[in-house]
Amino acid sequence: MSFAHWLVLISAAINIIGFSAYIRDTYRGKTKPNKISWAMWALAPLIGTFAALSSDADIWAASRIFLAGFLPLIVFIVSFMNKASFWKLTFFDVACGICSLLALIAWGLIGLPIYAILLAIIGDAFAALPTIRKSWSHPETETGITYVTCLISLLFIVPSIPVWNIENSGFLIQLIIQNIILVIAVYRKRIFSLIDF
Repeated sequence: MSFAHWLVLISAAINIIGFSAYIRDTYRGKTKPNKISWAMWALAPLIGTFAALSSDADIWAASRIFLAGFLPLIVFIVSFMNKASFWKLTFFDVACGICSLLALIAWGLIGLPIYAILLAIIGDAFAALPTIRKSWSHPETETGITYVTCLISLLFIVPSIPVWNIENSGFLIQLIIQNIILVIAVYRKRIFSLIDF
């Protein structure tokens, strides 16, 4: 096994640890996931994985995309197990979910792998907006460590990308940006209090 493959495995382990905290807190009712975000976060990467593999992307890079969909699917399922983990959906949440879903439907109609990846990225970004908004206004309803560990795990993947093209790195770049924004949204008060001397 190569160094790049070890990076993927380390990244996966870090990601699983971070998501375990989110899943635990959701099950206990401490964390209140936005169901639209988590459903679409599951769907878009899983479609992105299929599209990447159908365009001959590196299987190790694609496996990271798969994990980015599989773990949110578990969060989405667990969010129904405890009524205390409920988060009221707004028109904004539903509109973002519809835009995300439309991007994924467009992928199915176009059928070209590179466009599928781009549309899956757009769909995933729209799915993030409700949780970014919720994290900014109600950071206490999130398990922020999950976004920190997710960001760290994504950064472990960067050196393992064999070719920097849309197929191998597009989704990864979008996920890195998304997690940076989520970390800032959840921890901004702490970050700004450290900066304010």
